[in-house]
Amino acid sequence: MSAEAPTPHPETPPARSRVVKSNRTQIIIFSILTLILTAATVWGGRIWLRNSETLVFAVGEANGPEARFAAKLAALLKNNASRLRLKIVPNGDNAKALAQFDRKDANLAILRTDAKIPARARAIAILEHDMVLVLSPGGKKIKSIADLKKKKIAVLADGENSVTFVRNALELSDSPDAALRVQMAPPNVPFDKMFASGFGAVVAIEHTSKIMKDKAYEQYAKRGGFTLNAIDSAKALARKYPAISEETVATGMLSSSPAIPDDDVDTIGLEWLLVAQSKLSATTAGDLARIVYENKAELVLDDGFASKIEPAATDKDAFIIAHPGAAEYINDDTKSFMDRYSDMMYLGAAALSVIGSIFAGIYTKITRVAPEKASELATAILDIGERMEQAKTLDALDDLQDELEGILRGAVIGLRDGTISSDGLDTFKLGYEFVRDEIGMRRDHLKRHPPSPDDRVVTVKTAQSA
Repeated sequence: MSAEAPTPHPETPPARSRVVKSNRTQIIIFSILTLILTAATVWGGRIWLRNSETLVFAVGEANGPEARFAAKLAALLKNNASRLRLKIVPNGDNAKALAQFDRKDANLAILRTDAKIPARARAIAILEHDMVLVLSPGGKKIKSIADLKKKKIAVLADGENSVTFVRNALELSDSPDAALRVQMAPPNVPFDKMFASGFGAVVAIEHTSKIMKDKAYEQYAKRGGFTLNAIDSAKALARKYPAISEETVATGMLSSSPAIPDDDVDTIGLEWLLVAQSKLSATTAGDLARIVYENKAELVLDDGFASKIEPAATDKDAFIIAHPGAAEYINDDTKSFMDRYSDMMYLGAAALSVIGSIFAGIYTKITRVAPEKASELATAILDIGERMEQAKTLDALDDLQDELEGILRGAVIGLRDGTISSDGLDTFKLGYEFVRDEIGMRRDHLKRHPPSPDDRVVTVKTAQSA
């Protein structure tokens, strides 16, 4: 009967191969989940940045120029996908709006420089200029401020605050007859009728944009009606009263035919400013200034208000100091993206690191198939040692030797790729050396005492029946 060699055990346990494949699958899944988490974090951060700040804008009357400008600005911010949003809060008048701003109940407001200026107001932009036009009957020129003080004056403006301004500028506010000398102009009364009723001068205080569009002055001029007078002490008044600005009525500004004035005329004026709280962050103020300056055409009102938006004065001695954020943009000192968001990026990197560590922990503890301990391989080694008693030939010992070496190679590979941990490595080493030496001793014994042919036959029959 021919002898057949026993079927050898596989060199590497199949379970370890399954562990490697499973770990590779888990690594791929982990990588995909990490990418999804990173994308979600970036998307969430972007949404947070874009919707992170709502500014309260205090305005006067609901249909006044301040409210309409605020509505235009709110729409502009929304259309430009800005992170800033506006909450517009109307008040009875501009004075009440500034009172709300002064109480810190609003972030933004619009004021004219003759108003009571809140201490924490910082300028973002100059929205409009109001010019002071001193008009007298045709051919009757007013030579000086002293001459103007002697006349009965009608103030053509939108509110009583302009009457107060004229009285203060002419230093008539403490005069007992100030109310009679300087009055609000009757509504819808033409210049010629006001002059005929006893007014020696009409002081019109109007938006520069409105003056340039208004054809009424040209119609009055054609009827022979008025003379535009210069304010000879405009520069002195501007130095004395910081709220006042020097202005120039350009040639033909009121009327092109006939040309009024026929040459540039010096006068005084007031400025309308968009202001913000001094505590508003420089980043927010800078972003707001950028939106306003780069989209001027979209902020112009139908009546021309804000048609010529100008940078706020950035001098330290300005009447209303520019907000640092707006000044950075105006002076082109805005910080780069890295300068502005470096701290946020560092925090984001730290957050992602923490998230990555958490996922790594989850991967290691939950999703990853646990690596096989080196000490557990000692069982397979001892099994070889037990089967060594049944090896009756050198060929059978060679098979066991190959199986033992296969376990050793698998352990080395597993330690390298992480499918086998070093836990119990000393036990594994001790078991390997013990069985290896036993095989060596068994081999020497078989060489000295070769088995008889009958023993070989019995062994083969036993193996076949097994």
